[in-house]
Amino acid sequence: MYVPENVVTNDDLSKIMDTSSEWIIERTGIKERRHIKKGDGNTTAIMGVKAAEIAMKRASIEKNEIDLILFATLSPDYYFPGSGVLVQEMLDIPTCPAMDIRNQCSGFIYAISTADQYIKSGMYKNILVIGSENHSGGLDMTTRGRGVSVIFGDGAGAVVVSREEDLTKGILSSHLHSEGKYAEELALIGPSTNRWVPEILDANDPEDISYYPNMNGQLVFKNAVVRFSEVIMEGLKHNNISPDMIDMLIPHQANLRISQFVQKKFGLSENQVYNNIQRYGNTTAGSIPIALTEAWQEGKIKEGNIVVLAAFGSGFTWGSTIIRW
Repeated sequence: MYVPENVVTNDDLSKIMDTSSEWIIERTGIKERRHIKKGDGNTTAIMGVKAAEIAMKRASIEKNEIDLILFATLSPDYYFPGSGVLVQEMLDIPTCPAMDIRNQCSGFIYAISTADQYIKSGMYKNILVIGSENHSGGLDMTTRGRGVSVIFGDGAGAVVVSREEDLTKGILSSHLHSEGKYAEELALIGPSTNRWVPEILDANDPEDISYYPNMNGQLVFKNAVVRFSEVIMEGLKHNNISPDMIDMLIPHQANLRISQFVQKKFGLSENQVYNNIQRYGNTTAGSIPIALTEAWQEGKIKEGNIVVLAAFGSGFTWGSTIIRW
């Protein structure tokens, strides 16, 4: 994992918008987050590379052993091409295939599932999966945008998914869903090819904030708590695992209140759920690999453990992955 050095506290935000640390903590659980600082050299792809280099070293995998790069992000360096090819170039893995996955908060789950299928099909052996976001470069850091801007942070996480001959461990299954009727309830609408930059400039509408993320917070929360629970249970039932057998649940770090709701619903203890949104905010596709890395570093995940990853986000999309470590 990699997060920028620049720490932005709730008190820092209260100086540039009408908010308070108490207001943010009460609604989200967040105390601070990391933002890229202008001039620090970081981009979505560069943070992804930094996280990837650590992951490959820990996995004892050389760059020439990587067969595929999967890059999950909603904030790529360019409109196109995707950030995966930039990682391929920076890591200097000649002509390695690279693919971006645009599934926002569920992006890492979708990427892990994709990696799993490529490996199980026999096509690839070692796949580099990255989740990375530069949110701070595109947030409305005013009182008008506080409902969204206080939540998000920058950072990246990465894992190497490799073939496992012992079928009793590794990725057991993934479960993916979407519901596009809610697409605009959590979205950044423009600029898009339906309404490109010249049209926005010509309109010169100060109330047009379509190029900032928009979120119907209450609707997102109501759907998240239901879908999180459903997709976790779907994964457990598929593998004949009961909730009390979960050793570690790593939920997407969307909102501490959502994680606490799910924890209570499944009767899990504090030691069975890992949250770090308090320190990093919501890093979207980066949140699960960042949390997974920290949980592993802290010795909370051991060989043989049942680890559950789960996410819900824009789309709406949601999913879970069940792993025997």
